[in-house]
Amino acid sequence: MVRLYVWHREYALIEPKPIDSNAHPNLIDRVAHAAVAEVVSGMLIGLGTGRASNRVIKALAERVARDRLDIDCVCTSSATEALAHELAMPIVQFNEVEQVDILIDGAHEVDHELRMLKGHSGAVTRQRLVAEVAARRIYIAGQDKLVEKLGTNSLLAITIIPFGMASIRARLRDMGYGGVLRHSLDGEVFVTDGGGVILDTRLPDRAIEEIAEELDHVTGVVDHGIFLNEADTIFLDCKDGSVKRLDRAAST
Repeated sequence: MVRLYVWHREYALIEPKPIDSNAHPNLIDRVAHAAVAEVVSGMLIGLGTGRASNRVIKALAERVARDRLDIDCVCTSSATEALAHELAMPIVQFNEVEQVDILIDGAHEVDHELRMLKGHSGAVTRQRLVAEVAARRIYIAGQDKLVEKLGTNSLLAITIIPFGMASIRARLRDMGYGGVLRHSLDGEVFVTDGGGVILDTRLPDRAIEEIAEELDHVTGVVDHGIFLNEADTIFLDCKDGSVKRLDRAAST
C-alpha cells in the first residue's frame, strides 16, 4: 500500500514480542495491549481521546519501546497530543495526512451491532474525521458499556457552534433534544478544541439511525456522538480480567 502522508515508509512486518503477564500480572492492561497488537513499523496510527484512549496510548508507547517500532501518530485532541508528547511518541499533524492505517479509540457505550455512543471527552468531530480516513478502526470499552440499546446508561453529546447558541438549542429542544450545556469542573462552559460547545441530552425513543440522520441536517450542529459504522473491532475489558473481541461481520 502506498503511504499517503509526507513520511513514506514500508511496513516492517515483525511479530510483536509476547507480554510477560507473570512478571507483573496486575500491571498488564490486557485490553489496551490487545488493541495495539496489530501495530507494526511503518504504520500511521490514529490516537483517540479520553480515559480509555489514554490506556491505549500508554500500551502503544510500551510496544514502541519494547519492539522498537518505527511509527507515526496523529492525535484527535490537544489532550491526546500532550500525553503522546509526554511519552515521546512521534506525532504527525493531521492536516498533512490523507489516510491512517489504524485508529484506536474508546467508546462510552456500544451495542451488539457495534454501534457506539461517543463524545464524553469532547473531541467527537476530530475523532470522527480520523476514523473516516482510517483503513481499520479499533475501539475499547468496559464490559459494562455493552448494552442492548444505545442510551441505556449514557447521554448523547451534540456539538454546536456558539454563534446563535440560544436559537440552535431552541430548535433542538423542539425536536426532543433538550439537554444541558456542558461545563468544565471550574464552572466554565466547556469549549472543544474546534471552538464548539456541547449539549448533553437523553436519546429519544426512536431508531438510532433516524436520530443520527436528523441531527446531521440541523443547521448549527457540528457533530454528535452517534457512531453507526465506524467500528471494525471492539475489545471489551471484562470484569474477570479477560478480553472479549467483537468484530463487524464482513460485507457480502
